[in-house]
Amino acid sequence: MTTDGHGRNIDYLRISVTDRCNYRCVYCMPEDGIRLKGHDEILTFEEIVRIADAAGELGFRKLRLTGGEPLVRRNIERLVGMISNTGYYNDISMTTNGTMLSPILALTLRDMGLDRINISLDTLDSERFAEITRGGDIDEVFDGIEAAKRAGFDPVKINMIIFDTTTLEEVESMRTFCGEHGLLLQTIKHFSLYRMVDSGQVHSFDRPMPCSRCDRLRLTADGYLKPCLFSNNEIKVDMDDIKGSILKSVGEKPLEGSSCCNRSMYQIGG
Repeated sequence: MTTDGHGRNIDYLRISVTDRCNYRCVYCMPEDGIRLKGHDEILTFEEIVRIADAAGELGFRKLRLTGGEPLVRRNIERLVGMISNTGYYNDISMTTNGTMLSPILALTLRDMGLDRINISLDTLDSERFAEITRGGDIDEVFDGIEAAKRAGFDPVKINMIIFDTTTLEEVESMRTFCGEHGLLLQTIKHFSLYRMVDSGQVHSFDRPMPCSRCDRLRLTADGYLKPCLFSNNEIKVDMDDIKGSILKSVGEKPLEGSSCCNRSMYQIGG
């Protein structure tokens, strides 16, 4: 077991496998003017598994694959299998927008060792959905939810971002929808914590859990460990000393974040 300087057990690794996404959600990714990383700039599957394996040896037991949108990463099911085969993780999960989750892919992910799946859905109103995602088709998400259920993911969890503009009726409608379809609803309050950085960009973040209970490290697609979502601090993984990089990152976890980060959400994975 790995413990940080504040007595918190750190056993949860969230891995962003790509900064790419087929959506441009207003709280996650700018509409345009962004530079996405090339294939040679992101971690290979083999590198990701080496890092996951080292973390497992240090006592990490939960792992979540995120993005961007993880399903845009080709052969993502192979990565799930490779991580599962390390034998360390009793909870391997994924957060996706669900639009690329075909019945065959959902079954394959399940067979390869994916335990749980979260699907992002912030509203049931198709026009509002298109506005939030900048052009998304809500029916594709419904298809993805159904594919996940048929593949045996139980329950499928729905992540709903609660904005200042979200109405009580929207929340109640989502709660009813989830109840009728056997889904588990997780609402996440969106805090618009804007901070200008030198590049002139503005970033916003959602704070999903109190810092005092934080048990996670985040690995970016380009190979940096982030001790805290709400901090600029990040540590490049030394592939010759992966455990040392992980322990250094754990050691630098702050008690509380500063609400300042030099990356947008699509670059971190939330």
